[in-house]
Amino acid sequence: MDQSDHELLLPLVDEENICLPLPINVVSKYWNVELPMQEAKEMSKQYPDYGGSIIVEGIELAERHGLACRIVRSSLYELKKIIDSGIPPIVILPGIPEITQHASIVTGYDTTAKTILHYIQKGNQEGELQEGAIPEALFDKEWSEEGRLVILLGPPDILSSIKLENSTTEKSNRLCFISERSRIQKDFPATIESLKQAIELDPDNSTALNLLGSILNEQNSQDCLNYYKKSVAINTKSYLSYNGMGNFHLKLNQLDSAKTAYTKAIEINPKRSAKIYKNRAYILDKQGKGSEAKEDLKTYLKLYPKAPDRGVIEQAIREL
Repeated sequence: MDQSDHELLLPLVDEENICLPLPINVVSKYWNVELPMQEAKEMSKQYPDYGGSIIVEGIELAERHGLACRIVRSSLYELKKIIDSGIPPIVILPGIPEITQHASIVTGYDTTAKTILHYIQKGNQEGELQEGAIPEALFDKEWSEEGRLVILLGPPDILSSIKLENSTTEKSNRLCFISERSRIQKDFPATIESLKQAIELDPDNSTALNLLGSILNEQNSQDCLNYYKKSVAINTKSYLSYNGMGNFHLKLNQLDSAKTAYTKAIEINPKRSAKIYKNRAYILDKQGKGSEAKEDLKTYLKLYPKAPDRGVIEQAIREL
């Protein structure tokens, strides 16, 4: 089979909005569906102070204009089958430092180089689309941190014909995205209700368990730990759950437990967050481990060179 059989040609698009994230816009255009940016801009007025993207708003916009959506937990094997069937999958991956997550379009895979190809927004000087290649093993490792979530957008007849490994959990997965919107709207009762419903539909939904733990953590509820623990029991790579545990223990000044949780998160992904190193450095300093705290603070600045507290941290490094 020729390598071109494993690559999809996607349109070069640079328009996006918090209610029409770039991946949704690109995939919609791939199916020759033009989503009205003006409608997205009107929707975004509900979120005047929010700077991120709201995936579920983009999904619902696409659905209003004729596309269908399926959200499942997948595998590398199934992802390749989806690509080979002509459907560009949107995957949820860890964000760069200080960004929790991001959605990325997988455009293909290279069987020889064993890489996964991703859509990159900018074209080259000739205006052609460029693709970012990520080694398969690294992609799968990072994808697993988010429970291997994949969003499929396409014509209803095409999506309904695709057999997926975990199709019974689609409603539970969708409720996770709905809960994120209500959380942004600060409607915490609705957020909690959506997540509890998601867990009732699928008790093994590690994403829902982590999200519920996170919202309870914000409310300083001890119950958050139960949900975090359930999340990592299902998905041992749930970085966000370990980080959340560390944050909660730190709030209670339970330093040993906080350090254990932070260290586990760092073992899963040492480059995902800068702040986690600053938090662990605080604990290490309190425990009289100045040299280790110093190294963590150096890592914090390496991952977050434009940290607003850089001067304070540099002073702390000199004093340790």
